[in-house]
Amino acid sequence: MPDTVRIFFIADIVGEPGLSLLETIFPALRDKYKPDFIIANGENSHEGRGINQEIVKRLYKLEVDVITGGNHSFDKWKIFSYMKTDERLLRPLNYPKGNVGYGYGIYPLKNSNEKIAVLNLQGRTFMQQIDDPFSTSDWVLDRIRAETNLIVVDFHAEATAEKIAYAWHTDGQVSAIVGTHTHVPTNDARIFPKGTGYITDAGMTGPFDSVIGMNKKTSINRFTLGTPQRYSIADKDNRLCGVVMDLETKNGSCVSIEPVIYPEFQNRKM
Repeated sequence: MPDTVRIFFIADIVGEPGLSLLETIFPALRDKYKPDFIIANGENSHEGRGINQEIVKRLYKLEVDVITGGNHSFDKWKIFSYMKTDERLLRPLNYPKGNVGYGYGIYPLKNSNEKIAVLNLQGRTFMQQIDDPFSTSDWVLDRIRAETNLIVVDFHAEATAEKIAYAWHTDGQVSAIVGTHTHVPTNDARIFPKGTGYITDAGMTGPFDSVIGMNKKTSINRFTLGTPQRYSIADKDNRLCGVVMDLETKNGSCVSIEPVIYPEFQNRKM
């Protein structure tokens, strides 16, 4: 049995540009990194807001094991009935009781007797005032850790402070925390003192000739005119963002965490 397992986390997939890019280049990246388990955030995959069953099938065809969500998980009502049945399609656990879907799951690892848990949470700062993600995490982690020490958290939040506070709150209790939602990849991948891997935001998989995936002109008008604008996805300069993590099977601690951006950004004029 291997001493470590490798997890590949695909950052927020934005619309058809992100999906098409993923279908084009991810098989090669999958062969390069050889992950034991693949997680993808899909809450923006359908027209930039929400997800549908056809997209779920496309992601599973790419060997994605679990799809996480966020504040747009419930934007497309046609997915609701399917969310009741698929335990690999997650939405944030701390939405109030009565909402459809699963907020976490425990899954078998390929080629191993080990299990891995994926927990999806959503922050509240500058977002909907749903249930507290900290207290929600406290009660569910007790349940999860009775079955496995391998735990990856998708913490979907606007505020960097809330994400970092959650990391300190759960250091040593979870294997890794990947921040999502802002669509801007951060350069702070690190391992906390008690062994929890962390990155504030994995970024996005989609068009970077944009404002976090949206058409530039439309987004600029929102700020300069102060009025609602039609939601429109951009379609150029597509890139895949993600995070690769190696976790110890014995105690669940993170031994390495590395952001992935492909193609990489140019930091100087050529």
